[in-house]
Amino acid sequence: MTRRTLLACGLGLALALPAMGAKPKEGTKAPGTTTVRLGQPAGKTAEGRPRVLLAPFSGVISPVAAEFIVGAIEQASADHDAAVLVELDTPGGLDPSMREIVKAIMASKVPVIVYVHPTGGRAASAGVFITAAAHVAAMTPGTNIGAAHPVALPAFGGSPEKQDKVMEGKVVNDAAAYIKSISEKRGRNAAWAEEAVTKSTSIPASEALSLGVIDVIASDAAQLLRDVDGRKLADFDVPLRTADAELRPYRMTRRQKLLATISDPNVAMILMSLGAGGLFIELYNPGLILPGIVGAICLILAFYSFQTLSASYAGVSLILVGMVFFLLEIKVTSYGLLALGGIAAVLLGVLMLFQHTMGGLSVSWTILGSSLVTLMAVVAGATWIVWRSGRRQIATGNEGMAGAEGQALQDLAPQGRVFVGGEIWEAEAVDGTVPKDATIVVVESKGLHLKVRRK
Repeated sequence: MTRRTLLACGLGLALALPAMGAKPKEGTKAPGTTTVRLGQPAGKTAEGRPRVLLAPFSGVISPVAAEFIVGAIEQASADHDAAVLVELDTPGGLDPSMREIVKAIMASKVPVIVYVHPTGGRAASAGVFITAAAHVAAMTPGTNIGAAHPVALPAFGGSPEKQDKVMEGKVVNDAAAYIKSISEKRGRNAAWAEEAVTKSTSIPASEALSLGVIDVIASDAAQLLRDVDGRKLADFDVPLRTADAELRPYRMTRRQKLLATISDPNVAMILMSLGAGGLFIELYNPGLILPGIVGAICLILAFYSFQTLSASYAGVSLILVGMVFFLLEIKVTSYGLLALGGIAAVLLGVLMLFQHTMGGLSVSWTILGSSLVTLMAVVAGATWIVWRSGRRQIATGNEGMAGAEGQALQDLAPQGRVFVGGEIWEAEAVDGTVPKDATIVVVESKGLHLKVRRK
């Protein structure tokens, strides 16, 4: 290899290492998007078109959602984009994550447009607060907004009558005051926003526009950007310039996609069940390794999901106690009582899991039922294997010699030598004599001496 080749390889490695070691940002621009060049006006393309950062989000408002949307706002601010367009479709989510997003919108240095999209989508519960906080609130035909009453109930099975009325009143009043202040700040219908919290009111896009809850109805993003072009916003000195804007997609990183996937109550429950099942199998038959590894990973991911979703510690503890009961059922003869206790503990734990949300977080009965059935099947299978192995004939040691067949190496009258199990033994015929080369059966084994009979 020539010196020039070595120099070129070294230079290429030096240039590649910083890129390989660079820490990725929380959100990433899609490949092929426009970058700002020297001498190019901020927030515009080389052709002079304005740039708008497009951040589509669909799902539960969780810490991952807050990280993604806040990251999009920060990216647009750093690039001096004309605006951030958040396409939103959510059933609601966690109150702390919602407030983090709202604060980021309020403090944004670029206009934030929240667009409830696509048709059939919704901005429910926490989504109402986020839409109300936007500098421009828009919806597509066929969407709805509302039902923002705070939920402080178990995932299912509860009722408003069972709540602590004083605590419920505090939570509702706090949420109502919060959304009212946001709506007044943006000059929108604060009275309806308060009703969405106190009375769980929900309305379609057309009614939302007529009531002054939103600013625009548009069939797609391009029409929306044309309709809001030139709009004067209270927090900005210059009018909004979005006509003929270039949309730059802002997508979740792989890490965020993974965390968003597991930050779902149903996925968390499935991971918990898989983790428990894997550990059951590994503890019953140590050395398999794979079930233990998979079970441990699934349990850790489930715990992360519960922690991210602000799950109740009491609920998680009850689920773990239920798993322990299932495990003890394999080792302890309880005639099914431990299994029934495990089912009851898991059910109560799931009921207590999500108690402080803005709605949209729950474990479906289908997932819960299938998880419990799967766990019961694993426990029942392991118990049956243990029972069956206990009834199996002993195959090792002196006890395992009973019934083994062999060959007489000499006449047994009544003592002599026999060949059994690949070894030569001293034997005694229990039925008198056994001729040489006859097939014998071991009746009893004591130490190195066998009692045999002719087959």
